[in-house]
Order: sequence, then structure tokens, then C-alpha cells
Amino acid sequence: MAIRDKGTEQRIMDTAKHIFFAEGKLNATTQDIADAAGVSRTLVNYYFRSVDSLIDRVYREAMADLSLRLDKVMESDAPFKEKVAIFIEVFAELAIKYPYQETFVVKDINTADNAFTDEDRQVKTEIFLKQIKAEMDAGHIEQMNPIHFMMNLFALMSYPMIMRPMFMRIFKLDNEQFKQLIEERKALIFKTIFR
Repeated sequence: MAIRDKGTEQRIMDTAKHIFFAEGKLNATTQDIADAAGVSRTLVNYYFRSVDSLIDRVYREAMADLSLRLDKVMESDAPFKEKVAIFIEVFAELAIKYPYQETFVVKDINTADNAFTDEDRQVKTEIFLKQIKAEMDAGHIEQMNPIHFMMNLFALMSYPMIMRPMFMRIFKLDNEQFKQLIEERKALIFKTIFR
């Protein structure tokens, strides 16, 4: 059996991630990925067996990276408002770099075994919900169920990315114009959350 070359394997994954999440080519084939990575289709199939297997692996790696980054923010000792600002910044940075990643998140959410259902994630979410409640009790945030605060935050961040293609057509925006809107949106989200 041939020795697996981790560099080649990672190059294929990085190329696939760019094609799927940055370019939005959701129907890319193993041949498309092989051509873009500068390898043979046989090599892509050797490492990943199918385009579905490759998508799954790229997506899982991306979600693990996002979770790690968001966990770092949620677990930090930063003041709550600063924590939320960093949270928005991290999310927006990834949204600009990988604007079509949200499409995969929506697909994954509809499966029973997804990246958001592990027990560790539940514990971290409960801790963050308690912090939100403490901010409400201190009068820094309008009183509501803390889950609504998190839902509002995610809705304000995610919805524009999910609807990106439609918004770009309706408002006649190119990629740079949409990217600028997302940059502006970071401050708007913060102001909306902390009216």
C-alpha cells in the first residue's frame, strides 16, 4: 500500500474548502477539485473515496476550527460586551473568507449527528447563557429569555450569509460590495444587540 502524503491530502482538502465554501461551487466534482489542486482524480479518490466523503471531512474540519475559535471567546475572561464583539468579529471574518460555509451548516443542522450536539458544546452553551442572564439582571441587556439573545445574535450574523446570492442579485452587489456590507454589519449587530 502506498504511503499517505499528508501534504497532498491537506492540499486537496484546502482546495476543496476553497471551492465549496469560498467559491460556492456546491456541485464540484472530484475532477474539478483534482484540477484545482493540481493532482489526479485518482489521487483525490485514494484519499477521500468520493466527493461526499471529501465534503464531509472538509466540513467537519471547518466546524471544529469554528467551534474552537468561538469556544475560546466564550471561555475568555473578557468583559461580556467585549466577548460578544469578538464573537461577532470571528464570525464575520470567517463569513467573509468562506461565504458559502453557512449553506453546509444548514444542511448539517438537519442531521441527527451534527457538530452542535455534543455534550461539551451543551455545557459551554449553558455557561454562556448564564453569563447572558447575569448581564440582563445587571441591566446591561434588555430582559428576555437568554436563548432569544443567542438566537438574535446568530440570526443577525448568519441570515445575510445564507441569503447572500439572493441579496446580491436584488441589490445588484458584487463580491466586494457585499464584503463591505458585512464589515459594516459588525457594528450594526453590536448596536442592535446592546441597544
